[in-house]
Amino acid sequence: MLHFELVTPEKLVRSEDVHMVVVPGTEGDFGVLEGHAPLMSMIRDGAIAVHRTEKGEPELIRVEGGFAEVNARGLTVLAEHAE
Repeated sequence: MLHFELVTPEKLVRSEDVHMVVVPGTEGDFGVLEGHAPLMSMIRDGAIAVHRTEKGEPELIRVEGGFAEVNARGLTVLAEHAE
């Protein structure tokens, strides 16, 4: 499982283990699974798709601005705003 955290300046919005997350990067959407190579990307306004299971429907979380970091601990998205 991939550890996913979504953080805004106000609060920690999510911290959970999921199957995959698709992030709206400034150079295009990218998917992150467990074991992904380290990466840092700016994100554009759009929706993060959180896939809790391999075959389940994704949950969409609207985000505005910020950046995403993938490291050995998982994926952290620091967004200016999230709904």
